[in-house]
Amino acid sequence: MALSSLWVRLPQERLVGLGYAVPFLDRFQADTERTFAFMPAGQGAVNWPMGSLSSTTLIFDEELPLPDSSIDRVLMVHSLEFAESPRETLKELWRVLAPGGRLVIVVPNRRGVWARMEHTPFGSGRPYSRGQLTHLLRETNFTPGATAEALFFPPSKLRTILRLRRAFERVGRTLWPAFSGVIIVEAQKRLYQGLPVAARASRRVFVPVLAPHGVPTTRSS
Repeated sequence: MALSSLWVRLPQERLVGLGYAVPFLDRFQADTERTFAFMPAGQGAVNWPMGSLSSTTLIFDEELPLPDSSIDRVLMVHSLEFAESPRETLKELWRVLAPGGRLVIVVPNRRGVWARMEHTPFGSGRPYSRGQLTHLLRETNFTPGATAEALFFPPSKLRTILRLRRAFERVGRTLWPAFSGVIIVEAQKRLYQGLPVAARASRRVFVPVLAPHGVPTTRSS
């Protein structure tokens, strides 16, 4: 619901989902020219979409396998909080976004309850306040725009709480917006400020690993 309030449709645009964005890409994929699911190396990759040719790529988030200005939109979900260098990651997203390209970031809210509970998806990594995220975007040549919040119901597995989640979402947006579970910020690529150009050698070497590993065999004497 919160994402749809920022992006209604993406007519014939090129969309990249970064991190755990796959559940949300299905909603936008039908309108796009093409959609890719980029999954950081530490996260691992799964095939998507199911039942068709894979649009998934295993990546290092500071060195995306895309040419300059080749993507219209980026949806970054549950990824920035795990980035080794958030500034370098956002600079790389700036590089691949086309002029006027837009980025949506979904991160744990530092004030929220979800970021304090280890059994939730947002209980690990680096949570952000709205001010911290806005400052980081401006440092990396993005102009922050529309914002939204989500996850106002408490992180509980009780069926009673889950049945009331829609009511919690509606009431929470009015009564306690500062304590949402996640912050959602849209930003636009800024073009009127130059960026220093510097060559950067890759710091990573990827070695394919198939999991689970096979059971080791023992030699007979």
